[in-house]
Amino acid sequence: MLEFNFSPFPNLETNRLNLRRLKSEDVNEILVLRSNPEIMKFIPRPLMKTKEEALEFISVMDTNVNNNNVVNWAITTKEEDKLIGMIGFYRMKPENYRAEVGYILSTEFHGQGIITEALERIIQFGFDEMKLNSIEAVIDPENYGSEKVLLKNNFVKEGHFKEHTFFEGKFLDSVFYSLLKKNY
Repeated sequence: MLEFNFSPFPNLETNRLNLRRLKSEDVNEILVLRSNPEIMKFIPRPLMKTKEEALEFISVMDTNVNNNNVVNWAITTKEEDKLIGMIGFYRMKPENYRAEVGYILSTEFHGQGIITEALERIIQFGFDEMKLNSIEAVIDPENYGSEKVLLKNNFVKEGHFKEHTFFEGKFLDSVFYSLLKKNY
């Protein structure tokens, strides 16, 4: 079974981006992201309403990183240390050498290849440093932008689960994608 250790925190970079730990100064940007119905349209989580909820989110992420249960990065550009999105490994299954990736990005940065670039870097980290064997992603079947990002990074569609998740009084379908280390 794998044992993860995110201390010290693994800051990463790409050509255009810095991937760093969330900090309390990110509170306003996180609130903007997680309170925007358009951005959250395909993420079955309640919309944030207050700065306190955003601070609590940062605190929970911090605790989970400290406990090696999650690793979550703030996405910033190299020009400015302002959070424009987040990406990370959640629902980690060390006994199966597997983790689920998730990401979110400010609408003003959509269509610029930001998530594709960040995902490429954390895939490398997941396979080379965390020693994962597979990385999965679970998306809404209508989230074509996310599907495009996953396919660009060689993920393969594994299944479409009908009415897989119950959220806000509705059953939602989920599509599972994965990337195996041997196909990386």
